[in-house]
Amino acid sequence: MRQVAVLGSTGSIGRNTLDVIAHHPDQLRIVALTAQRNWRLLAEQARRFRPHVVCIGDTALVDQLKSELPAGIDIVAGEQGLVTCAGLPQADTIVVAVVGAAGMKATHSAVCLGKRVCLANKESLVAGGNLIMQAAAQHGAELLPIDSEHSAIFQCRQTTDVVLHKIYLTASGGPFRTMPLADMANITPAAALKHPTWNMGGKITIDSATMMNKGLEVIEAHWLFNVPYDQIQVVVHPQSVIHSMIELADGSILAQLGAPDMRLPIQVALLHPQRLPSPATALNPVRMGTLTFEEPDVTRFPSLTLAYAAGQAGGSMPTVLNAANEVAVRLFLQERLRFTDIPRLVDACMQEHVPTEPESIEVVLTIDKDTRQLAEKLAGKMV
Repeated sequence: MRQVAVLGSTGSIGRNTLDVIAHHPDQLRIVALTAQRNWRLLAEQARRFRPHVVCIGDTALVDQLKSELPAGIDIVAGEQGLVTCAGLPQADTIVVAVVGAAGMKATHSAVCLGKRVCLANKESLVAGGNLIMQAAAQHGAELLPIDSEHSAIFQCRQTTDVVLHKIYLTASGGPFRTMPLADMANITPAAALKHPTWNMGGKITIDSATMMNKGLEVIEAHWLFNVPYDQIQVVVHPQSVIHSMIELADGSILAQLGAPDMRLPIQVALLHPQRLPSPATALNPVRMGTLTFEEPDVTRFPSLTLAYAAGQAGGSMPTVLNAANEVAVRLFLQERLRFTDIPRLVDACMQEHVPTEPESIEVVLTIDKDTRQLAEKLAGKMV
C-alpha cells in the first residue's frame, strides 16, 4: 500500500490522480492533499479520501476550508505548508502537480527525504534540474515522470538497458500550427486556451500554444534521461497517439502509444513496476487512423529555440527562461501582452542575464524572483 501526498489535487493532473487512486484502493492511499485557492473542491476531496493533512496555499482561505472539513484532518497553509505535505513521514509517494516554479521547494524537499516523486511539475527540473538530480542520487529518491512524453520515454527505457542514441519528443503542435504568421499577433486568450487534443490547465495550455511547453520538456528530458540536447529532437505529431520515441544505436526506434488520457502515465508512475488495469481510455489501433509527423516551425514558434538555447547555456539560464515565461503567460491571459510578445519578453530577459551556477535552491528562487521583476519591467515597455 503506497501512501500518497497529492500536491495540486484540484488541478487537471491532481483530479486525474485521484481518479487513478480511487481505482486502486488496495494499492494506493491518500495521506495529504493540497490546493492553492480552490478550497471548496479541496474540502470535497478531503471528505471523500480522508487524508491526514490538507494544505491551502492562500492563507486567507484557511477559515473557509476549516469550516468544511471533517474532524481529525490537520490544516497547513502557504508555501511552507506545501513543503510540510511533501515531507510527511507517512507519505512515501509524492505527486507534484502544482504549476510553475512554486513546486520546486516541495520537490527538492521530497527528493532529499528519499521519497518516490511522481513529477508533473516540469518547471522544477527546468529551473533547478542539476540540484534536484544531485539530491535524488544522493538520497536514493525515485523521480518518475508524469508528463505523457517523459512517461513514454521512461516506459520504453524499461525494455532495454542500452544507452539511448536519440529521443524523439512528440508535440501536438497546438491550435496554431497552420495559422498564417501575420495573424498570430491577434490571437486571443480564449483562442489559445482551445487545445486540439488535450484538456489541461490554463498555463500549460498557453505553453502548448507557443510550444514553450515542449521546450521546457526538452530541458526536463535532458535531466531525467541524461541525454545531450543535440540528441533530443522535437517532432510534431498532431494526433497525440505516439507520446514519444527512443532511438537505439542500431537504428531501432521504440515508441509508446496511447489515447490522450493522463490517467495512464499517472498510474505508471504511482504503481511502477506493476502493470494493472487502468481507468484510462484504451487505444483502438484500428480506429486511430493515419499518424503524421513533421518538423516544428521555429519561425512560428520561437519559444522552442529559446528553450534549447537556455538549456545549452546551462546554469541559471533555464531558471530565467521559465520565470520570464510564467510572467509572460500571466500577462497574456490578462490581455496585457500580445501572444507574439510572449517569446519576445522571454528573449529580452535572457539577453539581460549572465548565467551562473546556482549552489542551492534558495539561490535558484532568488534568480526566479529577480527575473519576474525584470519581466514585469520589460513588459511595460512592450505595451
